[in-house]
Amino acid sequence: MNQIRTRVKICGITRVQDALEAVRCGADAIGLVFYAASPRCVTILQAQQVVAAIPPLVSVVALFVNATRAEIENVTSQVRIDIVQFHGDETAAECEQIKLPYFKAIRVNPDTNFLKCEAEFNGAKALLLDTYSESAYGGTGHAFDWDLIPKNMSKPVILAGGLMAENVGLAIQKVKPYAVDISGGVEISKGVKDSDKIAIFMLAVQSAN
Repeated sequence: MNQIRTRVKICGITRVQDALEAVRCGADAIGLVFYAASPRCVTILQAQQVVAAIPPLVSVVALFVNATRAEIENVTSQVRIDIVQFHGDETAAECEQIKLPYFKAIRVNPDTNFLKCEAEFNGAKALLLDTYSESAYGGTGHAFDWDLIPKNMSKPVILAGGLMAENVGLAIQKVKPYAVDISGGVEISKGVKDSDKIAIFMLAVQSAN
């Protein structure tokens, strides 16, 4: 089945107005970060307010980095989460403990074995490909070499890392991802989105399809 269009996830949402603007512009999913070290981390209350405000048929993604099962279940028992994004060093067994669909972030470097990652995280709904950094688990604002991604991956690919309106069209042409994931590229400051940047990014994605 050929995909009609590239989906879009706007990650690092911290404010209701940013979530509504993302949805208004056509985002398919919003990402809520539950990782204390991130400047985009939200509280349970913030997450509840965002989720309560958004209309139906928009997916809510909860991002965790090396969280315990108890920490994750504390969030998912209080916030309506559709899918979990594991963005740390979690094993497949740790991901499978959570009784929700999930996708696994792979921090890409020149030595990444993509097909081995697919096999290891066989239960994942998708693999999110982000840029490797020694100092951070994501949100670096840097793109990796998209030519590293093999053409024969069987799982849906969510492309992240350094995307912006200026390069997302080329990214979609080269990678043909199931979805693209953006955070810093549509921000005024970390955790505060820019409605104009969101709109321009969404137009760039739509033009590339």
